[in-house]
Amino acid sequence: MFAVFTKLRKLILGPLALLSIALLAACQSGPIIGSGPSINPSAPVPVALLVPYGSADTNEQKLAKDLENAARMAVSDLNGVQIDLRVYGTAGNAEKAGQVAAEAVAEGAKIIIGPLHAESANAAALAVAGRGVNVLAFSNNPTIAGGNLFVLGQTFDTTANRLVSYAASQGRNRIMTVYSSNLAGRLGRAAIQEAITRNGAVPSGAVSYEFSQQGVISALPKIKNTAQQTDANAIFLTANTAGALPLFSQMLPENGLGQDKVQYIGLARWDTPPQTLELPGVQGGWFALPDPGRSAQFQSRFQSAYGAPPHALSGLAYDGIAAVGALATGGARNALTKEALTQPAGFQGVNGVFRFLPNGSNERGLAVATIQDKQVKVLSPAPQGFEGAGF
Repeated sequence: MFAVFTKLRKLILGPLALLSIALLAACQSGPIIGSGPSINPSAPVPVALLVPYGSADTNEQKLAKDLENAARMAVSDLNGVQIDLRVYGTAGNAEKAGQVAAEAVAEGAKIIIGPLHAESANAAALAVAGRGVNVLAFSNNPTIAGGNLFVLGQTFDTTANRLVSYAASQGRNRIMTVYSSNLAGRLGRAAIQEAITRNGAVPSGAVSYEFSQQGVISALPKIKNTAQQTDANAIFLTANTAGALPLFSQMLPENGLGQDKVQYIGLARWDTPPQTLELPGVQGGWFALPDPGRSAQFQSRFQSAYGAPPHALSGLAYDGIAAVGALATGGARNALTKEALTQPAGFQGVNGVFRFLPNGSNERGLAVATIQDKQVKVLSPAPQGFEGAGF
């Protein structure tokens, strides 16, 4: 099993490493003067796109191109509004991100989409805060959000809330949390615990493990004892396929905690990479994912246009442009203020409906899915708006 653990980790380290890097910084951007610049409704809207061109990491270089291509696709899809898209390379580091953000605003940008990493997003937001320009970063870390900094990435809070809400509706309301004792694991645990409280479920203990094969093995007796003592009927795992999920999915049943007794729930996607679907232990588990129909449509259009499938994060650039376009279509000079960005109805993106929250975080419409016979099956479809189920 350790060989499988290592092999799967290598297979998806690229995309997940980028997401985990986005969880490293936890400082919050400072307050802004005003809540957004005025735009000229009769002229194209100047938008700066900050992507990691110039990075020494070849994966980030490819991602930068995919983000730009997705943004340009979004620009071409807009009706009734024109976007003057200006692309700036951050070299994948915070200092450069702050420099080009200030440069972009000096050259007339009214809003910034990107950059990629949390520390770079902080630097960019701080560099333009005094000009009242908002930043829509590709991070999924809500701890950096606030002031003029918003995050576009799917957050742990949104995922946990969707899954706990669904679990409670299915009678799986006594939920134990199993989390890694690193930053991502602790943030995941906090999101799950908050979701349990918000949805009236019952917290049935929380067990941490060191992020290693031995750490998983050592934690199993405590996990079993806690589940029995609290009468848990669901185990919510923060583990992903690059980490401990393959081990847990094998060893929990071996230790008397199979899905005939407790429902497995995952904070991470269990359908990527495709090899994950082959694991016997994940069959029947629940996880959340963006609207599959819309995601497939975007992937197909992107591949047709650019000759290769899009990076998993590239849709965030499309969504950023879509939000700007939707707001600017109304012809208001204050279309890009914080108040406009956080309007409750939200926006339609390539992965479904989403909206920004006043604290700089976001909510996204997610489907709940399971794995049956090595295939993904949707149990509860993604909501199409913020008045329906799932919120």
